[in-house]
Amino acid sequence: MRRALQGRYVKVATAGEVVHAFTPAPLPPKPPIAWTPDLRRRFDDALVAIRRLDAIGDFLPNADLLLYSFVRKEAVLSSMIEGTRSSIADLLLHEIGEQPGVPLDDVREVSRCVAALEHGLAAASRSRCG
Repeated sequence: MRRALQGRYVKVATAGEVVHAFTPAPLPPKPPIAWTPDLRRRFDDALVAIRRLDAIGDFLPNADLLLYSFVRKEAVLSSMIEGTRSSIADLLLHEIGEQPGVPLDDVREVSRCVAALEHGLAAASRSRCG
């Protein structure tokens, strides 16, 4: 069965600009998810993969170093969608106070994305810990 789009796009004005934002439909979805044997198997496989990834963190001497790199890579890739031209090298140069090889506004945009990701990770960590 093909499911309809589970949400809708709405026009939102922010900072003097009108943009389209995706608003998800309320949960649980209608019609409910049909848990076929194949879907259940794929769901279970995904859970096992997530558990493995979580367990790997216990064996790393400093999982924060892996996360540090991942957050910056994700920030660069996400910001490219917005049209920035910054690379990971440009971001790291900016973080140590050196001049990046691209416009400073681009690197600052990526840096703000890093800050947002780190804020979200810290909030998620707080909610897990208590």
